[in-house]
Amino acid sequence: VHVIHEWAWAGTPNEGAAWLRLQRLADTWHRILLIPVTGGVIVGMMHGLLEILEQIKPSSGSSKSSQRQGFDVLGGVFPTIKAIQAAVTLGTGCSLGPEGPSVDIGKSCANGCYLMMENNRERKIALIAAGAAAGISSGFNAAVAGCFFAIETVLRPLQAENSPPFTTAMIILASVISSTVSNELLGNKSAFTVPSYDLKSAAELPLYLILGMLCGVVSVVFTRLVFWYTKFFEFIKEKYGLPDVVCPALGGLGVGIIALKYPGILYWGFTNVDEILHTGKTASAPGIWLLAQLAAAKVVATALCKGSGLVGGLYAPSLMIGAAVGAVFGGSAAKLINSALPGNAAVAQPQAYALVGMAATLASVCSVPLTSVLLLFELTKDYRILLPLMGAVGLAIWVPSVTNLGNETEPHGARKTTRGYSSVSLLDDAQDTGGGEHLELSVVNDANILRSADGDVLLDGLKVSDAMSSNYLKVGLETTLRDAMKFMREYRHKCALVVDDKNLLEGILTSGDIERCLSKDSGKVLQDVYACPVYSVCTRGISYRGLERGVLTCFPDTDLVTAKDLMEAKDIKQLPVVMRGGDSLEERRRKIVAVLHYESVSNYLRKELTYQRSHQQGEAGHHEEMIVNGH
Repeated sequence: VHVIHEWAWAGTPNEGAAWLRLQRLADTWHRILLIPVTGGVIVGMMHGLLEILEQIKPSSGSSKSSQRQGFDVLGGVFPTIKAIQAAVTLGTGCSLGPEGPSVDIGKSCANGCYLMMENNRERKIALIAAGAAAGISSGFNAAVAGCFFAIETVLRPLQAENSPPFTTAMIILASVISSTVSNELLGNKSAFTVPSYDLKSAAELPLYLILGMLCGVVSVVFTRLVFWYTKFFEFIKEKYGLPDVVCPALGGLGVGIIALKYPGILYWGFTNVDEILHTGKTASAPGIWLLAQLAAAKVVATALCKGSGLVGGLYAPSLMIGAAVGAVFGGSAAKLINSALPGNAAVAQPQAYALVGMAATLASVCSVPLTSVLLLFELTKDYRILLPLMGAVGLAIWVPSVTNLGNETEPHGARKTTRGYSSVSLLDDAQDTGGGEHLELSVVNDANILRSADGDVLLDGLKVSDAMSSNYLKVGLETTLRDAMKFMREYRHKCALVVDDKNLLEGILTSGDIERCLSKDSGKVLQDVYACPVYSVCTRGISYRGLERGVLTCFPDTDLVTAKDLMEAKDIKQLPVVMRGGDSLEERRRKIVAVLHYESVSNYLRKELTYQRSHQQGEAGHHEEMIVNGH
């Protein structure tokens, strides 16, 4: 990131945004516009490369078991390309942060170690948690916050109460080693400089609580904007058939246009945060009114970058937005109280509110309250700030829960809206579109094993390509129902994929469709019913938000947990797997690769759970024997 940033913005001092703000726009506008656009074009081109590699990967036939026999070179290419995308995004000044990619790099390294090690599934969660902790520890030079980040974002979402006892030790050691290496290579300094501040009295606590609620509201707006921009770019890409390079380039262009007025939104490390934290203490620091505008511009620019497909995290932008909101709130509160009560100096300087606002916004946007509290405490090393800090963070977390908004952020990994990593076509949010009958492919009867917490843990990290089947039945649109039923019986298939003359997916025929057809046309001559073409019987699409869409599908790179959740939400037992991309918009999401059967996922989990239980029983018996022999 630093190398690309220094090359792209050569000649610009380290102050960055403060320096650009003082320059004549006629001298700098071309750089401010063109550099982020160039970064977006490069990131978009790499999105296209990832899609090509995704098409190659399933055809290689590699499975999870074969990957463990050696290093999966192609599997290691994906996180490497994503890291390069993040470096280009940040190096060209786009409004995202490095912490999310740092965590992804740590998790990818951990997953690589797991694949090369002995087939011991108990170590997987511990390794991934350790990798996540290392990413945050090195990014902020805060080892304690890194440990709690791993607990909040890895262990708790995976319900890893039964994780091995060495998990905690691995997390702590990873944080310590990562922070130590970072100190040696980058110097022993904090991510940003904490200014001098003063906490006046406990009477200020209500102000900090109000600030916490304000940060919660800002995080709700921010998260909704990220979601809306993501859907907007998906819509225009599908409607106009835009190539991969266009959306990130548009995101970079939008950032450049906003930066013409507010250069402070550009990524410049934590220099911009330092400038906000010194509001009122230096001549170049922005005033309260400019900070309010800058906070709004940063929210829009960051949501635009994330939604367009640029690669980066939300941690650094959340900290900057929180610092600006806190400084504006603190400065405004001081003016109001001092005007109402002249001579009263009971309100702290804006710096204290800016620090609390940083933690509250980070906690609310990324759902990491403990990490936020400990991060700020590690940076300030001041016990006095803990009470207002914890109160503000608590209310900031409460506001999104009241609005029933599921935070869609990078640390949870449950919903990656960035293109190319995990999505389910059409209904990736698995919302009920009203009446499940027209969505039903067949009824799921036994889902207890998949709905267990252990099941989600075992499926973590797996893709649809690990469980899909290339053995499927295809029939043409004009095939009669009689022939289709004959083929299904003869080849023992529970469904048939209906394709057009170009071999592209048009629908899916299941036993449920056949039963509905027979019951609906019970008054007709049975021979006439059997002679009807399958295109009049099969499930060919759904009605989604008033629009007619195609049949539910997934991609080979879709997370297996995501596909499983969709199948459970819609009570379906198979999903067609289609290839990404295509020569035209018509072919996208319709070129069949395989079929994912729910029972295949169930069988996989059943075997793994049986293995785990037998392994745990063996360890328990060995432990009991040791206790008996050792009295």
